[in-house]
Amino acid sequence: MSKKRKWDDDYVRYWFTCTTELDGTQRPQCVLCNSVFSNADLRPSKLSDHFNRQHGGIAGHDLNSHMPAPSDQSETLKRVGVTSHEDALLQASYQFAYLCAKEKNPHTIAEKLVKPCALEIAQIVLGPDAQKKLEQVPLSDDVIHSRIDEMSQDILHQVLEDIKASPLKVGIQLAETTDMDDCSQLMAFVRYIKEKEIVEEFLFCEPLQLTLKGVDVFNLFRDFFLRHKIALDVCGSVCTDGASLMLGENSEFVAYVKKEVPHIMITHCLLNPHALVIKTLPVKLRDALFTVVRVINFIKGRAPNHRLFQAFFEEIGIEYNVLLFHTEMRWLSRGQILTHIFEMYEEINQFLHHQSSNLIDGFENKEFKIHLAYLADLFKHLNELSASMQRTGMNTVSAREKLSAFVRKFPFWQKRIEKRNFTNFPFLEEIIVSDNEGICIAAEITLHLQQLSNFFHGYFSVGDLDEASKWILDPFLFNLDFVDDGYLMKNDLAELRASGQILMEFETMKLEDFWCAQFTMFPNLAKIALEILMPFATTYLCELGFSSLLHFKAKSRSCLNRSDDIRVAISKKVPRFSDIIEQKLQQKSL
Repeated sequence: MSKKRKWDDDYVRYWFTCTTELDGTQRPQCVLCNSVFSNADLRPSKLSDHFNRQHGGIAGHDLNSHMPAPSDQSETLKRVGVTSHEDALLQASYQFAYLCAKEKNPHTIAEKLVKPCALEIAQIVLGPDAQKKLEQVPLSDDVIHSRIDEMSQDILHQVLEDIKASPLKVGIQLAETTDMDDCSQLMAFVRYIKEKEIVEEFLFCEPLQLTLKGVDVFNLFRDFFLRHKIALDVCGSVCTDGASLMLGENSEFVAYVKKEVPHIMITHCLLNPHALVIKTLPVKLRDALFTVVRVINFIKGRAPNHRLFQAFFEEIGIEYNVLLFHTEMRWLSRGQILTHIFEMYEEINQFLHHQSSNLIDGFENKEFKIHLAYLADLFKHLNELSASMQRTGMNTVSAREKLSAFVRKFPFWQKRIEKRNFTNFPFLEEIIVSDNEGICIAAEITLHLQQLSNFFHGYFSVGDLDEASKWILDPFLFNLDFVDDGYLMKNDLAELRASGQILMEFETMKLEDFWCAQFTMFPNLAKIALEILMPFATTYLCELGFSSLLHFKAKSRSCLNRSDDIRVAISKKVPRFSDIIEQKLQQKSL
């Protein structure tokens, strides 16, 4: 077999460039007539002969002035199996880095595990030639790191371009958490209009340095937009975690944002009904909840106790269920904790006796168990409410409708409780055995439900969409008499209602997408409707993002601040691989 010839950059003076086949074979290509020659012709005499005989008339001219116009020949060559070898290696490297980030794996997994396995498989199944080709794919830790950073920047540029092109001001979702390194992380998502639909995308995750005041959050938030040359007034609304001191309703952050952007709408996450319940709990119910917290921390907070707890379950012949650990992290529901404690009540009671714990006095009396049952039932209802709002696309109108429907159940529950009917509280119904017990707890529950109802109405402004604006929800069934005759949009509403085609769109599309589709024919109506529907109702996406953050802040990776990894992992956008690779090759050729 003849030895393959290698390309020399000096051959450019004969007006030739190099193309590389998938097997690594290099072939000369004339840049003037696009003729591709064999590897055997890759020598000065052959190249010079072609240049002098076919193109001798332009000898001495500037090479760039005679380069042919770009064509699709490179794509044609790829389709027939001829492509740049370096291009193929880069594609493989980027694709692996993308999958690595999507699966939230450490960068070192490529060179420590994946590549060695791939080489072994190639050697066994495909042979040494295939193994040599795979060996050339760059997958080192630093390379994967660099690839992910480049893909992250490309995704960010796509999102920023979309924000600038959005016909309406965007909505922002903002939340803060503290990671395992005690570093405060601020995360943001954005909602905007693109191609007649509302899109939700990851915006940034940045650490808060030094102090954790509202002004620090505002500066980080504002600087992100300034750094990317976008005016802050592109934001039409910001949804924050209303329970946070830094981001709450009366925080410095809100004051600074409103000062910078007076028109902005500030909404607060509606996913915190559990916090409201705790604020309205009577003393006895609150004491019961705190007893549960102390019991869980006694068992789970100390490794020896946890091991003894598991061994105790095995000893009494009961399958051990993992006891949820109490935490202030919003992602762990107190409803599940209370349900676990209630279902394992007898076993936990025995264990506390076995350990001679001083918690036993507050845990084993009947009044505590009744209070525990009520709390478990109530928090289970709250879990179901929260779960119904934990989805993408949730707007403030839909969320408040769900809250309103939940609060409207309270009077029915109260009437049943007064009649000693505990149907809506199955755990409680299970353990109430006497009228005296029922009378005692019924009075407490009735009072608490009334306080909770008042608090819900005041905190969340349930049903605050006035009658004149309800055409947004259904422009076809809406009574136009509620709209003042001087309202300029009344004519547009009448015209919209007369269209059978638009009615079909309304019946088949999501509400937000329907109004996005009306921007062409009814821009004023669409703008008003979407200004109501655009703001985020919850910080659900940030909560999901914080869950992903745990993967990137594991002990083996705790030294890294991987905001780029997070963006590639959770963004819905796909990097523009062809553009990234083309730019990479151009930079290398300079």
